[in-house]
Amino acid sequence: MRIPIETYELDNGLFVTLSEDHTAPIVAVNLWYHVGSANERAGRTGFAHLFEHMLFQGSAHVGSNEHFELIQRAGGTLNGSTWLERTNYYETVPSHQLALALWLEADRMGDLLPAMTQEKLDTQRDVVKNERRWAVDNQPYGTMLEKLQELVFPRSHPFHHSLIGSMEDLSEASLDDIAQFFATYYTPDNAVLSIAGDFESAEARRLIARYFAPIPKGQGKPPLPPMHLPAVFGRPSREVVSDNVSVSRLFLAFRSPVYGSAEYYAASVTSAILGLRKGSRLHRSLVRDRQIASDATSYTFDLAKGNDLLVVDVTARPEIGPSQLEEEVEREIDLVYSEGVAQLEVDRAIALIETDLVSSLQSAGERADRLSLFATYFRKPQLINEQAAAYRAVNAERVNALIAERLGPENRASLMYVPRDGVESEPMLAAAVSAG
Repeated sequence: MRIPIETYELDNGLFVTLSEDHTAPIVAVNLWYHVGSANERAGRTGFAHLFEHMLFQGSAHVGSNEHFELIQRAGGTLNGSTWLERTNYYETVPSHQLALALWLEADRMGDLLPAMTQEKLDTQRDVVKNERRWAVDNQPYGTMLEKLQELVFPRSHPFHHSLIGSMEDLSEASLDDIAQFFATYYTPDNAVLSIAGDFESAEARRLIARYFAPIPKGQGKPPLPPMHLPAVFGRPSREVVSDNVSVSRLFLAFRSPVYGSAEYYAASVTSAILGLRKGSRLHRSLVRDRQIASDATSYTFDLAKGNDLLVVDVTARPEIGPSQLEEEVEREIDLVYSEGVAQLEVDRAIALIETDLVSSLQSAGERADRLSLFATYFRKPQLINEQAAAYRAVNAERVNALIAERLGPENRASLMYVPRDGVESEPMLAAAVSAG
C-alpha cells in the first residue's frame, strides 16, 4: 500500500503535504502545530491544551463556536487534540467543501488575536478547569499521565509537568500571556498542513496560496531545554497512589528509544509481544490462564524528542491485592528479560502491527494525520510509506537486544493505584446492587 504524496513549502514557512485519493467523495484537512505542553514554561502550564479550546472560539471573521457549526452544516466532522509535543486540528468534509475547511483554518491561524477577549479566555479557562475535574481529578486513575510524567522525567525536563496544566497556572494566566503564546507558536512556519482524499492538486494549491500565503511567518520560538536522558533510569522507582478506585492498577514504565529511531521499532514490537490483544504474553498469562488481572496491555508513548516510554498497564481482578499484582507483573517481565522471545512471537506482533497500520490508512483522516506527524517531527511525510518495511526488518535478535538493554530492574518505574480506605470493592458493589 503506497500513499501518493506531494510536498512543498510556502514562503511563510508553512509545510504542505497533499495526498490524492478519489475512492470516496471526502477530503481530510489536518493542521499540526509543533507545540505541546513541553513548550510551556514553569508557572504557565496548560497553555497548549487551553488553545485547543480557544481556537474554536472564533477569529476575525468567524463567530464563537461557528467553526463547529459551519463544518457540521456542511456534513463534516472536526476536532482537535493536544499532546506533549504537538497540537492538531482536523476536519473531514465532503469534497466540494475543501475551501471552507481551509478558509476556517487559515482565518484562525492568521486572525485569532483580534477576536480574543477576556470573556472568551475566562470562559474557556473555566471549561478546562471543569475538564480537569471531570477527566483527571475525579476520574478513576485519571491522574495517571501527570503522575507518570512526574515519576519518570526529572523536574527540569519539559515532559515533567502535566499536559492539562495546574489549576493555579490556569487561574493566573492573563490575556497578554495567552496572546504571546499564540503569537510565538501558532504561526505558519511552526505548522504543517496535510490534505488527503478526493481533491485536485492544482485547486488545493490555489486555495492554500489564497488563504495561507498572506499570513506572516512568526518571529521564532525559544529552543527547548535539553531533552536527552540516559538510556535507562539507573535504578527502580516506585510510587503508590491511594485513589477513589475499586481495584488496583499498575503502570510499569521503561525508558525506551525515541520515536522514529531504528531501535524504536524493536521497542514497539516488544510492546506488542507483551500486551497487544488477547494473544499477547501478559493477557494470556495474567488474564486468561492465571486470572490475576481483568485487563493487561502495553504501549509506547511515541515521543519524538529525547526518550520515549514503553508502558505496561495491568488492572487487577477484585480479589487480587496490589502486592500480588505487582509481584505477578514483575514475574512476567523478569521471564521475558531472562529468556527473551522467539521469532514466532516477533512475527505475530509484526503481523498485528502491520494489519492495524494498513487498516487505519483506509481512512482519509488518519492518512492526513500520519502525514502531518511525519512532516512535523521529521520533515519527511514519505515515511508513511516506509513503516511496514521498518517493522518487517525487526527480528528476534533485535528485540532481544532491546529487552536486554531496557527491560531490566534498573529501568523500571512503578506507578501503583490502590483503593483508598472506605472504597468498596467490585464484588461488594455488585452484591449491593443485586440485593437492592
